[in-house]
Amino acid sequence: MIGAGAMLPAARLDHPGVRCRRGVGDALGVEYVSRGPRPPLDGLIDDLYYLGGAPPYARLTLPPMPAALIIVNLGAPFRIRAGTDIETAEYADGCVVTMPTRALGFGYPLPTRSVGVHFKPWGLAPFLPMPAAELCDRPVTVEQVWGRPATAELRDRLATADGPHEMLTLLEEELMRRLCETAGLGLVRHTSSVIAASRGAVAIGDLRVAAGVSSTHLAQRFKELIGVTPKRLARTYRFAATVFAIDPAGPIDWADLAGDAGYFDQAHFGHEFRAFTGLTPARYIEVRQRFLREHPGHALDGWPLPAD
Repeated sequence: MIGAGAMLPAARLDHPGVRCRRGVGDALGVEYVSRGPRPPLDGLIDDLYYLGGAPPYARLTLPPMPAALIIVNLGAPFRIRAGTDIETAEYADGCVVTMPTRALGFGYPLPTRSVGVHFKPWGLAPFLPMPAAELCDRPVTVEQVWGRPATAELRDRLATADGPHEMLTLLEEELMRRLCETAGLGLVRHTSSVIAASRGAVAIGDLRVAAGVSSTHLAQRFKELIGVTPKRLARTYRFAATVFAIDPAGPIDWADLAGDAGYFDQAHFGHEFRAFTGLTPARYIEVRQRFLREHPGHALDGWPLPAD
C-alpha cells in the first residue's frame, strides 16, 4: 500500500533478498525496496518494505489476501475504507491491518513515504495486545496498538534514517524488541502452513483431526491469532492463487480456470470474485488491463486495482 501512508505493493507473499524497483511511466516514479527478515521473524513475516514517491492512482482497491500488515507512515495522512458499511477514516501515523475478508479502499497523498511489514496470516499476533478478531476488517492506527510515545519515537527514528535500508533495519529491530510468546501460535502456524501449501484446497476437518483438537478449539485459536476461521483462510488462499494465475494480457478460459482452482462451476467462481473484489471477473480484467496500459512495468502492478 502506499502513501504518506500505505500501499500494499503487488501483494506478493514472498520477497527473498533485497529488491529495489522504480515505477515506469510516472512523473515522479515509485521507489520500492523490500527484504526478508532474519530469524526468528522469518517464520512470521514475508518481507519488510519501503515505499516512496508518487502512487499510480490517488485511490486504490486492495482485494483480500492471506496476509496481515503494519504500515508506519512518514508523510501526510492517508485514508482507508474497510468495506462499504464503514466510513472512510484518516490515518496519520500508519495502520495495522489483520487479514481482511473484504476489499480495502486506500486513498494516497502526493508524494507518499512509508515503511511496512507484510506478515504471514498468523505473524501479526505476537505484536498485538488484543485478539486479532477484534481488528478484522477494522484497521487501526499504529498508535492504538503500540501507544503514542513509542509510535512517535519510531516514526522520528525512521524519518531521520539514512535511506531505505537503514529504515528497514530500524523497523526490524523494533519488531525483535516487541516479539513475545503467543499461546496457540504453533498450532495455528502449522495448520495455516498446510492450508497455504495446498492453496486452500484442503479439507478443514482433516486438519482438525491431524492436529488432535476439536473444530471449535481450532476455529477459536484461528480467530484469536489471525482473525478468521480456518475455512475463511483457505477460501482466501484459493482466491489469491487463482488471481495470481491470471495473465490479464492474454486469453482467459474462465471455465478451465474455475475448474483448476476447485470451484464448483463458473457461477461459484463469479460469486467469489464479486465477494472478494466487488467486480465481476470480466470487469476485474478490464481494470487490471487499465493498470498495465497506463503504468507498464510498475512496481505495484499485480494486486492493487485503480479505484478512480
